[in-house]
Amino acid sequence: MPKLTAEKLQAELAQKKMSSVYLLTGEDTYRKQEIINQIREILQPDDFNFYTSSADKADLGEVLAMANTAPVFSVSRLLVLTGIEKLRKEPKEALLRYIENPLSTTTLVLTHNDSKKMKTEKALAAACGAAGCVTEFAELKQAELNIWIKNRLSARGLTGNFDAVELLCQSVGSELAALENEIEKLYLYTLARENKTITKEDVLACIGFSKEENPYELANAILACNKTRAIQLVDKLLDDGEEPVAILAKMTYPIEKMARIKRMSEGGMAAGDIVHAAGLFPWESRLVSAARNYPSQQQFLAAMNRMIEADAGLKSGTASDPKITLKGILLTLFR
Repeated sequence: MPKLTAEKLQAELAQKKMSSVYLLTGEDTYRKQEIINQIREILQPDDFNFYTSSADKADLGEVLAMANTAPVFSVSRLLVLTGIEKLRKEPKEALLRYIENPLSTTTLVLTHNDSKKMKTEKALAAACGAAGCVTEFAELKQAELNIWIKNRLSARGLTGNFDAVELLCQSVGSELAALENEIEKLYLYTLARENKTITKEDVLACIGFSKEENPYELANAILACNKTRAIQLVDKLLDDGEEPVAILAKMTYPIEKMARIKRMSEGGMAAGDIVHAAGLFPWESRLVSAARNYPSQQQFLAAMNRMIEADAGLKSGTASDPKITLKGILLTLFR
């Protein structure tokens, strides 16, 4: 089976078209887990015929023995190994040998969470593609994220106006689990209401902002190159109990936007073309004229490298101090 898009894979699973092997790649662990749940729902394995583990903690010899064994009082067996990029050479070669000749009654689901490393896994990708399917789940970009939110709202009988969807993205970030939680809150919030159109006011009410608070304040401070105010807001958000990962998302969006504008402006593009190419709204044209005051490309690059490190550290719990981590990004950007 050739490499499938996420949408195509979901469509095939909806029709209960199954494969012996699934390789789910990319950094978006939330959508990959949804696929695993969908496969498990189709196969309905009992405890004797279901196994899941992170690859680095699994006894691969035992896993492969299960994969090569007929299911117990069932028609199928489901095995899930997550994070196979952590496997060493010899276990990975043993896994590859099984994939080249999988047992038809076993469904093996593998997740690979390192896109850079996956580029070198040509033999693994080829074997999984021949035995089943390979699907990449890259983190959703802004336009894709908006569509994802609208689809999730629609699945609950809701519609979101433009401002509401944009505010969800700005306030919650691109973490799909957090967005799913907020959408569920919006569903419950409007349960007894005839009008199922979600407005910006609904989003503010559910996220927990008061009318006096501005969820865009941190982004606005960064876009205005106001280092002092941005640092103060990071302190305030953390002291108020905001999740560090959510604050990082609020910082990432404006910094990436500024970097795009700066690069295009220095490349000699006309202001109108920059507005279109950078995906800006008409009222954001003022950001183009302010590009001359933005940090240098070297500063943007250094800040983005720190954002990548911060994202990994905050999600894994290895970041020593969220305040130092987040404020360090701003100090790097505006040094």
